[in-house]
Parts: sequence; structure tokens; C-alpha cells
Amino acid sequence: MPTDTNPAGNVHGGVIMKHIDNSAGIVAHRHARANVVTASIDRLDFHYPAFVGELLTFKASLNYVGRSSMEIGVRVEAENLLSGDVRHIASAYLTFVSLDENHKPRAVPPVVFESGDECRRNQEAMERIKMRRLEKQKEKMPADC
Repeated sequence: MPTDTNPAGNVHGGVIMKHIDNSAGIVAHRHARANVVTASIDRLDFHYPAFVGELLTFKASLNYVGRSSMEIGVRVEAENLLSGDVRHIASAYLTFVSLDENHKPRAVPPVVFESGDECRRNQEAMERIKMRRLEKQKEKMPADC
């Protein structure tokens, strides 16, 4: 859509971000079978621009399941429909929380990761969670002068 692009013919990053959030939200909703909300976007990297006329594909996967939260990874690819070339243009990690009817965190079903890729993504997600927890602890500490 013309409103989704800038004068250089690139798709606005915010448009891609919205689709990343929507794609991840679908995966989280399917797993939780309940209302889910985006709690955080840990990391969003744009590797290359997406150009007008390219087909964007959003590949979202469940990487981690906690008590009420889930980490979803999203890979965005752009395909030039004339040449068939596909480029990995963006990646993101999002955390979603499942909510009950009172908007309080609700437990989500556990998951068993079986394939090598699933296990690898789960291990990497657990490392990111450790880092997030450390960052939160640092935020609570008073700054030294």
C-alpha cells in the first residue's frame, strides 16, 4: 500500500513491526487458547529494507513457555517475485502474557520441544530470559554517582 512506504520505496519499519506483533500474537493465542497481550519486544533487528512489490513472509515460532508467559520468535523474509530471491530482512523476539477474564496473568499449557531446532530455540530463549532478569535487577539498583 502506498501509505505503508516512504518516498524511497521502502516499507516503513513500523508497518513491519505491526505485522511482527500480529504474527507473534497469533502463535501465542493459539498456544494459550486465551486472551494474550504483548508484554515486551526484547529485540527487533532490521537487517535489510523491504521494497515495494516484494512479498513479505512472517515466520513465527513458540520458543519458550513459562507459567503465564511465552516467548515468540519472528523471522521476516522478503521475496522478489520477479527473480525469486528471498532475503532475511528482520528478526524479533516478543514476550506475551496470557490473561484471564479479570485481566490477570493466567497459566498457559506446558509444551514439549522435540525437534533439534525447537530445543535450540528454547535454550536460546532461556538465555535471553536470564539476561532480561539481570537487566531488570540492574534497573532497580540505585545509580552510583
